[in-house]
Amino acid sequence: MSAQSLPVYLINIDRATDRLAEIQRQSDELGIKIERVNGVDGALLPREQWVDVDHRRFQRRHGRVILAGEYGCYRSHLLALRQFLAGGSQSAIIIEDDIALDGNFLARAVAAQEAVPNAEVIKLVNHRWGGFRATARSRKGDVIGRCLFGPQGSTACYLVTRTGAEKIVKSLAVMSLPWDVAIERGWDMRTSICSTRANIAGFSPLQRTTMIGWRRDYHAAKSTAWRRIPAHLFRTLDFFRRIAYILTTP
Repeated sequence: MSAQSLPVYLINIDRATDRLAEIQRQSDELGIKIERVNGVDGALLPREQWVDVDHRRFQRRHGRVILAGEYGCYRSHLLALRQFLAGGSQSAIIIEDDIALDGNFLARAVAAQEAVPNAEVIKLVNHRWGGFRATARSRKGDVIGRCLFGPQGSTACYLVTRTGAEKIVKSLAVMSLPWDVAIERGWDMRTSICSTRANIAGFSPLQRTTMIGWRRDYHAAKSTAWRRIPAHLFRTLDFFRRIAYILTTP
């Protein structure tokens, strides 16, 4: 598979012009063709105009209200997957605009897919790798597997197949969890999801200017302790479902 045959979709909102300029500089320098996805800017969209959101279920599952940036992120990734499905490619890479590309980025992604041909999603950038269980090694040296503990955090960069995108778009059409939590739940979507043991792309210094929310925003959105009990129960159940998935999914 040549580098050009694997499309790269970049999620970017209109006001993030500095991020777009930086990614375009990198892609031009490296010869990587990217297709922009006009992301949803949750901060500019009144909450009453949000669509396909189950606020009560999100509250029960996650123990707090949805941040505007989280809503925008969720809708933007669905747009990216639909944009990919509208084309003719069998696989694609979805990236957010705060990552840093390098010359080996595409080759490592393609090699990872070759190493785990049954995977429908391969997370290429994560924040955590708790209980990582290796299942394969790519010809570029990247170890691929799954984590017993999660979520791993970050959806800044992942490879997805057409069948994987179709399953995700259908299963996650209505928001009831943050995107980075929801997309790892392969047991719920009946989707084969893997991860590289090390990130194949870095983060731009522009990542520090978050578009989702600061720590104080997450803290302010939290419910009272007793109202978070259903979320704790949900996470406990998901913990065991995740382990069963990791141990039994080929």
